[in-house]
Amino acid sequence: MKIIIIGAGEVGFHIASHLAAENKDVVVIDKNPEATRRVADNIDVQVLVGSGSSPVTLEEAGIHSAEIVLAVTDSDEVNLVSCLVADIVSPGTKKLARIRDEHFDAYIEPLRQNAPHIDTVINPEVEVVKTIERMMTVPGAVDVGEFAEGRVKFVGVRLEENCPLAGKRMMDLPAVLDGRRLLIAAMLRQEELIIPRGADRLMAGDLVYFISEEHALGETMAIFGKRSEPVRRVMIVGGGRIGFRLAHRLEALGFQAKIVERRPERCQMLAECLNKTVVLHGDGSDQDLLTEENIQEVDLMVTLTSDEETNILSSLLAKRLGARKTITKINKFSYLPLMSAIGLDHVVSPRLSAINSILQHIRRGKILSAISLKGEQAEAMEAVALETSEIVGKPLRRIDFPKGSLVTAIIRGQEVIIPTGDSVIAPDDRIIIFARRQAIARVEKILAVKLEYF
Repeated sequence: MKIIIIGAGEVGFHIASHLAAENKDVVVIDKNPEATRRVADNIDVQVLVGSGSSPVTLEEAGIHSAEIVLAVTDSDEVNLVSCLVADIVSPGTKKLARIRDEHFDAYIEPLRQNAPHIDTVINPEVEVVKTIERMMTVPGAVDVGEFAEGRVKFVGVRLEENCPLAGKRMMDLPAVLDGRRLLIAAMLRQEELIIPRGADRLMAGDLVYFISEEHALGETMAIFGKRSEPVRRVMIVGGGRIGFRLAHRLEALGFQAKIVERRPERCQMLAECLNKTVVLHGDGSDQDLLTEENIQEVDLMVTLTSDEETNILSSLLAKRLGARKTITKINKFSYLPLMSAIGLDHVVSPRLSAINSILQHIRRGKILSAISLKGEQAEAMEAVALETSEIVGKPLRRIDFPKGSLVTAIIRGQEVIIPTGDSVIAPDDRIIIFARRQAIARVEKILAVKLEYF
């Protein structure tokens, strides 16, 4: 598979790194020589210094043999023009574009149906709001992903020392759980991904990922000692595009929300456009302001300014002053591993959200959704098993899935099956596969060749 990436910023860089590790043919285009040099020095891909909106540059990159063009620069206009030119030069190439301006929200379908015929519009800001909403509905979770229209949850929780599972071997869990099923897909321990086997122990401090049906999620969270305390009062720091989108969504859901913004003109716009949200002019890292606004009564503080340091400081201050939970927006990937060390487990990243959205649409096979884990060391993918598949009709233990991959759920109509080695996949089942980064290429090959037949 050949993929052209327009934009060598953080999203372009990390997508290129992800795909190069899977031995895909990747070409990265950017006008900034320093950005392309960074890619060339760190990733085994082809780079071109030039404009992704230039037909000459696209042809030099080999667009006629490319299956996908990803336009992921920081400019919506450049991404749109790049897709338009790509549509003229190579109409058969699939086009994905990152577009963040809310003014385009109502025009996604026309952009697909008409020139530039963008197959998928990716708005990381919308995805961040969805991620925050999922975290609000699963108190105590660090990561929350959804499959099968939300009926199946893929949840990451931090294992506390007082949890009854701490120190237990995987083989001992059935006795501890008294017959209750719990499928643990992975553990992240000091940024190292572990796919647990029978002799592996769950240790305090681990970030544990498990699969659960939605109706059983409360019971499963209780196993980990996580209380289900509903979120009612929310404070948002940062009234930019994401803050505005989140406040608008919280109003629709009936939450009590306040939004803190430093720019007076932006405060005026927010006050005019929001109906129930209290708009405060001030600095979210100002201790006096937080105290005056009774931060100790806030269930959730979400810091969404454009400055990472301000977000981190505001979240730490809010926690010290008594806020029950914080969610911190981080863009720099290098910061992500440090967050839990300083006491901030709940983090969202627009760039990571963009990468998750992109991965879903560049995977071969009938992929319905894909979620990249923290650190991008693994993915969870939802795929459809068609009747022509060789894996249909025989027990999972007899299927040669690559090492480092695991079928974590089978969805058959309204039934969700947590599989065993004797479980059998039927035609049209949805299957959720967890795979380490090293195994993704082989899993993708299985999904493309065996699950999908043309």
